[in-house]
Amino acid sequence: MGLFSCLFRCPEEDEEVAKEQDDEEESSRIDHRLASESSESVPLRAESRQNEEIQRNDAHNEATIFSLRELVDATKNFSLDFHLGRGGFGCVYKAYLNDGQVVAVKQLDLNGLQGNREFLVEVLMLSLLHHRNLVNLIGYCVDGDQRLLVYEYMPLGSLEDHLHDLQPNQEPLDWMTRMKIAAGAAAGLEYLHDKANPPVIYRDIKPSNILLGEGYHAKLSDFGLAKLGPVGDKTHVTTRVMGTYGYCAPEYASTGQLTVKSDIYSFGVVFLELITGRRALDSNRPREEQDLVSWARPLFKDQRKFPKMADPLLRGRFPKRGLYQALAIAAMCLQEKARNRPLIREVASALSYLSSQTYDRHDASARSHLVGPSSPRVQDNQVNQEVALPSRHGAQTSTHANTNDLVPEAREHCWSGSHRASRGRVVPNGVDRERALADANVWAEAWRRHEKASEMRVTDKILG
Repeated sequence: MGLFSCLFRCPEEDEEVAKEQDDEEESSRIDHRLASESSESVPLRAESRQNEEIQRNDAHNEATIFSLRELVDATKNFSLDFHLGRGGFGCVYKAYLNDGQVVAVKQLDLNGLQGNREFLVEVLMLSLLHHRNLVNLIGYCVDGDQRLLVYEYMPLGSLEDHLHDLQPNQEPLDWMTRMKIAAGAAAGLEYLHDKANPPVIYRDIKPSNILLGEGYHAKLSDFGLAKLGPVGDKTHVTTRVMGTYGYCAPEYASTGQLTVKSDIYSFGVVFLELITGRRALDSNRPREEQDLVSWARPLFKDQRKFPKMADPLLRGRFPKRGLYQALAIAAMCLQEKARNRPLIREVASALSYLSSQTYDRHDASARSHLVGPSSPRVQDNQVNQEVALPSRHGAQTSTHANTNDLVPEAREHCWSGSHRASRGRVVPNGVDRERALADANVWAEAWRRHEKASEMRVTDKILG
């Protein structure tokens, strides 16, 4: 696995792990007598300097301190029937509290990849940071050598369950759901980078850490590796390299220098997984296709190959223009030089736009049999439309199917009746690359202003 350790391990992926769990069932459970005799859970002290200065959101209550006995009862003594999965921290169980609330309980594996430090970081981070796209920490338990975290229960599991670990007869995610999940994850990351004070670098973005609630509402989870970002005149923080192989930014992997742009790269990998359906690393593929980013980079240069990059499970049911724009966003996030990557607020705005576009997948499905999966047919108004948004220069910004030219243009109309996508490069070199990035930033800013103006109009109507 190279420099990094894989922080997520599913028992279903390895038959030997499943057998070991059966053998270790008694050791993983807790003696009822010890639990009943145990004292109350010990309150945590803020011993970690990196979390002391995060500004608390006083609108939220502090995490509840649970006794070990309460969590033993809630999980039926950590029964395998309640087992949801396993991560670097330990096993996760579904649980029912005394008031009937359904929660998820994560039990620290004393021999696992993470320990007390990661436990403390996660409790402090999630006690101070609250956002609709961050998983909610309900409480924790510290009793002897036992460390447990209690979260809100996310009924749809993780993104990995729906993207890479599909069960028989399970429907794959459709295009718009994928864009919605990406937009939700980006919104959570935007809160960490731009709203938290000081900024927080998540450092472990991957499909297994993106949990899904009702309606595929995405939330970031597992904050054990989170780190406070640079403040003042500092450009980075230097730390030992942690994360999951295949998702770490190249400059962080080689130097240990961590910035918010490191998260942008990791997010780009996850977004590319959503688009292509491929894993970040897949040893079952041909050697030249095992590394997702290395496989994708040459394809970014030729738009004629874009439809072939889409997940075959989509069966051609996606808007061609949306695919081009999504790949353009992924390509910019994955640029090797950190300074060339966009800020998360620009990515979040662009994905908010993409996830808000309507697309009749049923109509596209009815016609998809006319062409192969490498050249999908969609509605004409989906392929050819351009959305003109007001820009900071007073002109309008037009988003094209030709996504390497996300340039502001002065136009008198919002919808174009015809458009032919050029066959240029999505990630040009030198000055062109900088221009493409700058133009995309203008597009994202224009969309942000457009959204804000729409919200103000709705508010005016309500109050008027």
